[in-house]
Amino acid sequence: GGELTWSCVSVHNPVNLGPGAEEIHLIALVLSPIKEICYLNQRNLSRIGSKLSHELKIQMVHSNIICFIDYCNSVYSGLTEKNFRKLQKIQNNAVRFIYGLYGKKLKESITPYLKKLHFLPVRFRIKFKLALLVFKCINNLAPDYLKSLINLREIRRRISRLDDDFFLLKIPPKSNFSRSEAAFSYCGPKIWNELPFSIRSLSSIGTFKTASRRSILT
Repeated sequence: GGELTWSCVSVHNPVNLGPGAEEIHLIALVLSPIKEICYLNQRNLSRIGSKLSHELKIQMVHSNIICFIDYCNSVYSGLTEKNFRKLQKIQNNAVRFIYGLYGKKLKESITPYLKKLHFLPVRFRIKFKLALLVFKCINNLAPDYLKSLINLREIRRRISRLDDDFFLLKIPPKSNFSRSEAAFSYCGPKIWNELPFSIRSLSSIGTFKTASRRSILT
């Protein structure tokens, strides 16, 4: 066969994708290159797939496709449904490669295979990454510029307090600016507050990762 050419991401002109950045910049500078890179790598993998074991296919998918979907994916929270579907299609194609879901098997539901691989769907991967960033902020494992965006909610004085009242974050009021709800200062606390107290109160990052993944899927 011919020589395989593998692609990776190269950023020459980094752009601030923090709060207030328009989705058009995200699509042009991040999504389009990632889509091209993943499809090129998928084509290359399909050429050698017959020579790879199941375990090696999983490793190759992680290192050549999933890593690009996950890279800085916390900034994807404000994507449109159309762009979420584009990213999910990339992941679905990778799962089909691992299990050889072609021909008559092409129309099979991808969900059972995602569960077998312990792959979170793209939308849930983004929620998990945001929850993990908030955890790091609360536990002083994140940079100061991120920690400054997170504030604990004050607990109202009452005779009896419920556990659910603790470790909740302030959610800033909605802005009139387009896509402002995609800002980490808004969607981070929102996703965090949706987690049960038993997870919000964890101090071990390993335990938090396992518990939050399960909770986000439910």
